[in-house]
Amino acid sequence: MPRKFLRKFSPDPAKLKQHKHLQFLGDTLHLPYLWHLNRNNVAKAFAIGLFCMWLPIPFQSILAAILAVFFRANLPLTVVLVFITNPITMPPMLYAAYELGAMIIGHPSTGFNFEPSLEWLKNGLILIWKPFFLGLTVMAVISSLLGYYGVHLLWRLHLLQHLKERRARKLRPKKPVTDSDTPPQH
Repeated sequence: MPRKFLRKFSPDPAKLKQHKHLQFLGDTLHLPYLWHLNRNNVAKAFAIGLFCMWLPIPFQSILAAILAVFFRANLPLTVVLVFITNPITMPPMLYAAYELGAMIIGHPSTGFNFEPSLEWLKNGLILIWKPFFLGLTVMAVISSLLGYYGVHLLWRLHLLQHLKERRARKLRPKKPVTDSDTPPQH
């Protein structure tokens, strides 16, 4: 069941509340909906986490955590999903978002030569900001919707499979008890 799988990797809320850096949150970490692993909470967590992973801002996980509390989603899963983007995956994802935005706008896609400097951020980003942010927005919304509805679909399919197996076990003919199957009584 997905719940058992997800619960294996979920942190203990009691331990998190005792963590010295998280004590300022008070009882917020004890809100039960932040830790529930039901279809709705997990689907919302996927939607929020996959949306926030496309935001090219520092501390995406903090924004994702705030949104998880606001929308009553599973907190640990929301934050973990943001880390799909990391220093290795972020550049190709951002470039793909730019290319998508350029294709939608009809902007000539000549690519761009990124240089990690303040000078490039001031001058280079001005040239590509419209297709870049359009592509980011489209990718964030599509990822979020696919995550939300994908979880609902996969959860339902898993549940239907479980019910099918349960019905098959109930309909299976039971083996008749014979004298050889019963242990001798003393």
